[in-house]
Amino acid sequence: MEAAQREQQAAPGALNAFARFVLCGGGVGVAAAFAVTALACWIPWPLANAVVTVGSTLLTTELHARFTFGGGGRATRRQHLQSAGSAAAAYMATCTAVLLTQLLVAAPGPALEQAVYLAASALAGIARFTVLRLVVFARNRAQTTARVPAPRTVAPTVASTAALCRAA
Repeated sequence: MEAAQREQQAAPGALNAFARFVLCGGGVGVAAAFAVTALACWIPWPLANAVVTVGSTLLTTELHARFTFGGGGRATRRQHLQSAGSAAAAYMATCTAVLLTQLLVAAPGPALEQAVYLAASALAGIARFTVLRLVVFARNRAQTTARVPAPRTVAPTVASTAALCRAA
């Protein structure tokens, strides 16, 4: 019973989970922004973004499984695949934003590209939080809740009912 209560307490509420998401995902996201900028000096920007997105998605999925959404354990293969799907959508959003900037601005500098990338990442991050909380890690919460035993009720017996009637 205590283990089930600890697991249930470990699943944070929406605001707490969002704060943890921002801490984990945002921290990795800021590091990823610098990594993309540095890597883009040697390879094309979309490829640099793809490489960094893959690495950062693996890292953040583990962090979210263990810390953000209260699972406490490693992420499953299913969770990694679903998280990768949401990360692919985020990748497309960040690529589109930066490529549009490159089309609209004659010579965008690294600072402008980074600002656009971070803004697009922030919007994509909010969408990812929603998907991760409601879809990817939702089963963890459902399983945790299912493990808490329901209160036991004792059906009245004929003898106990007769005793109650006599007492009244």
